[in-house]
Amino acid sequence: MSQPGFTVDVDHNQYLPDGGRDVSAIATVVSDGAPAAGAVADNGGSAEIIIVDCSGSMDVPHSKIAQARAATAAAVDVVRDGVHFAVIAGTSFARPVYPPDGTMAVASPQARAEARQAVNGLRAGGGTAIGKWLQLASQVLRTSPATLRHAILLTDGRNQHETPAELATAISMCNGFFTCDCRGVGTDWEVSELRKISSALLGSVDIVPDPAGLAADFEAMMRNAMSKQVADVALRVWTPQQAEVRFVKQVAPTVEDLTARRVTSSAQLGDYPTGAWGPGESRDYHVGIRVQAGSVGQEMLAARISLVVNSQVLGQGLVRATWTDDEALSTRINSRVAHYTGQAELASAIQEGLEARKQGDEETATARLGRAVVLAKESGNEDTAKLLAKVVDVVDEATGTVRLKKKVDDADEMALDTRSTKTVRVRKEHV
Repeated sequence: MSQPGFTVDVDHNQYLPDGGRDVSAIATVVSDGAPAAGAVADNGGSAEIIIVDCSGSMDVPHSKIAQARAATAAAVDVVRDGVHFAVIAGTSFARPVYPPDGTMAVASPQARAEARQAVNGLRAGGGTAIGKWLQLASQVLRTSPATLRHAILLTDGRNQHETPAELATAISMCNGFFTCDCRGVGTDWEVSELRKISSALLGSVDIVPDPAGLAADFEAMMRNAMSKQVADVALRVWTPQQAEVRFVKQVAPTVEDLTARRVTSSAQLGDYPTGAWGPGESRDYHVGIRVQAGSVGQEMLAARISLVVNSQVLGQGLVRATWTDDEALSTRINSRVAHYTGQAELASAIQEGLEARKQGDEETATARLGRAVVLAKESGNEDTAKLLAKVVDVVDEATGTVRLKKKVDDADEMALDTRSTKTVRVRKEHV
């Protein structure tokens, strides 16, 4: 069977001043999406779980549970024949809805029809214990041989019926086993709770302010999941002796810090999980390396960045370091490194500003959100700029002079928070 192809295109300024140690590179990775041996076809393909909040608040207004049923049915309709799938209802405990025995069905016209009928019987009542939902999802997924394992999780409220530690334990149990896209409907849920889940499980988080938007969003998420063809891809970074990896961050299409998720196989080799990939998918990674100081004229290979599936290297790029006394070369700032550094700072500034606003610290909130306005303008991130304008009045975009709005719609604030990590891409430099 053919292997998936990945291209790794590295962009950086390789020139360092005499004694310089830090090298910063942007690696653009593109998948051609060919199935890997053992990744899809050999191990049962894909498995999908839809986790639906059925707590009492989902009936207030009743349109929430009604639209959740419609959205789940829309997602089920997108599951292609042969894919394993299941639906779970979540309250203060979790129960399998379809199949009712806690296993997974194999998608077919008949199975999808049975699932829609079962989903139509969902009713709201009870509490919210998201950790228990995740634990049941993990148990159900373990009944399938699939390697591409994905879940959609919907909630409308806070995780009130279990402790933060219980949720953290459940997330840890699921980490590395399946990916999870999280959606909050309405405005009574906690962004930070769902972000913990989506970040750990390499998924997305977003708000659906109006329940009427759930069906289209669920359908889009399931179509994206159905496009994945290669499971458990790792970004592998090799560094020479006496060098170290300072950080590894995904910076496009969203910011996600992978540094702490390193799986070390030797002092010089570490793998960072990237989840599943679809054909033609492209992501950018910011990799920071600290090397042993060199002298003018010295050259070295600072890092080798590879994509790995089932321990097989399927594409790689090189990061080089050259020491020079040419100040024009050594002080040149690579535009892509600068751009994505700014995008990561933008996400942090928004989240810190919103948290300060929530805590009543108007001075910090104004300063951080003002900084976010500057960064959004500099990077051309128009979508984020529009979201910021719903939370602050922009007095001077260039200097970041803003005033906090007295009244902010909860949905607008939560949209800014959930989408703070979305970035705009910048083209590769040509020197």
